[in-house]
Amino acid sequence: MFLPFSKRKKVKAVDSFLHLVGNTPLLKLNRSVTAVPGAVYAKLEWFNPGQSSKDRIALHIIENAEKKGLLKPGDTVVETTSGNTGFSLAMASMVKGYKCILAVSSKSSQDKIDTLKAMGAEVHVCPAHVSAEDPRSYYEVAKRIHQETPNSIYINQYFNALNTEAHYLTTGPEIWEQTNGTITHLVACSGTGGTISGTARFLKEKNKNIQILGIDAYGSVIKKYHETGKLDENEIHPYRIEGLGKNLIPTATDFESIDRFIKVTDKDAALSARYLAKTEGVFAGYTSGAALQGVLQYAEEGTFKKDSVIVVIFPDHGSRYLSKIYNDQWMQDQGFTEEESFESAAELSKSIQ
Repeated sequence: MFLPFSKRKKVKAVDSFLHLVGNTPLLKLNRSVTAVPGAVYAKLEWFNPGQSSKDRIALHIIENAEKKGLLKPGDTVVETTSGNTGFSLAMASMVKGYKCILAVSSKSSQDKIDTLKAMGAEVHVCPAHVSAEDPRSYYEVAKRIHQETPNSIYINQYFNALNTEAHYLTTGPEIWEQTNGTITHLVACSGTGGTISGTARFLKEKNKNIQILGIDAYGSVIKKYHETGKLDENEIHPYRIEGLGKNLIPTATDFESIDRFIKVTDKDAALSARYLAKTEGVFAGYTSGAALQGVLQYAEEGTFKKDSVIVVIFPDHGSRYLSKIYNDQWMQDQGFTEEESFESAAELSKSIQ
């Protein structure tokens, strides 16, 4: 026998998958950071429905376009992506009724490309190791597709201030509230720069003494540009980490809000991701491995103290890298063996003591 509808208890459910974006948890790290002074907390961004921090910017930029009348049902969303932003956009587009076309770097894992297609996106894979101005680059391909596609918008995350604003409005306030305002250091990777910049702006407004520590990749121009104000093309060379570093200067990056940058290698980032799984049971993405590696290197330089409260952002989940850093054959092909993976991060952690 069923109760009358008016007397039934309300079902506790969200009306849309997109309502689950944000409010991701903070996890205290233990065994992976035993030699790091202070307390280290990881912001687990894969608790977003699209399993990455990019859900925040996808939703914010699309809803902003809707408010301005730039997007209507049946229109097309176009973007340049290393994979995660593309998935978030494809997910939001599917829910809201838009077509999604993505220009993706060939450096992106096959897992990411497959998930984009599964989410209904039209995917154009572009060579990774060409200049940003090359017509084959994913930047230029996305621009061309946008120009040739009627009723489309180009998200342009690298040069879109809304990218940074999304994290100013959400990630920053969440971290401030979760740490009860005790945070002393934020550690985050920088690709487009939106995550670190938006979060940094909010936190610096709350406490100007909070140190914002960026992570860059070898082969990227970001760190040197931060230090010199000049783009040095001699810094550019191929590297494997996805979603970290750049061969151009994104205007979404607020360099004035960032105190320092440190570079991590492809190998160390991969090794640290696998070390994180073995020590914390945390199955994180390649860039999250780079984030942990950055924390260890900053600690090795004496950046932290016993009373430091360190928040490190883990941007995405390990399931996006099953064919890469969690594939033994791929690791061996790169010279990153499992044995080295465990020992490298462990030895670095021990060396800090």
